[in-house]
Amino acid sequence: MITADLARSILPDEKAIAAATESSRQIAAFVSAKLDTQRIELIDDAQQRQSVELPTVALKLLGDILNELALGNTVRVVPIHAELTTQEGADMLNVSRPHLVKLLDEGQIPHTKTGSHRRIKFTDIMAYKADRDKVSREAMHELAEQAQELDMGYQ
Repeated sequence: MITADLARSILPDEKAIAAATESSRQIAAFVSAKLDTQRIELIDDAQQRQSVELPTVALKLLGDILNELALGNTVRVVPIHAELTTQEGADMLNVSRPHLVKLLDEGQIPHTKTGSHRRIKFTDIMAYKADRDKVSREAMHELAEQAQELDMGYQ
C-alpha cells in the first residue's frame, strides 16, 4: 500500500515553488550521466557541513521532483512493486472506486484478493492507464481527421 494518502497531499506554496525552481536548475547543471554516484553537501541549522554520496539516478529523480514542485504540482513517489487498495487505484485513474471494482471484476485489470480486499499492482494500474490514454488519443485523432474532412473549421 502507498503510505501517503492522496487526500493529505499539500500543494507547494510560493516560497517552496521558488526554492524548487532554483534548486532544480542547480541539480540539472550538476548531474553527470557519466558517474554512478555523485556527492552533494548538506548544511544543518548549526552550519555543520555533511557530504552525502547519492546514486546519480536518485539525484536525477530529485531533479524531476523539484521540477514538478516548481510547476506547483504535488509529488508522490510510489515504489514500482507497490500494491494499491481499490481507493488508491481509483484515485490514480481519477475514477470512482465502484467503477474500478467493476473493471477488476470484468478482468480488465489484474488484481489479487486477500480475504475480501482487492489489491492491484501499481504497474498494472499504470499499464491500464497507458492503454486507456492511447485509445483516447487515437479517438481524438480520428475525430480531428473527421472534422477536417467535413471542413468544420479545424486546421
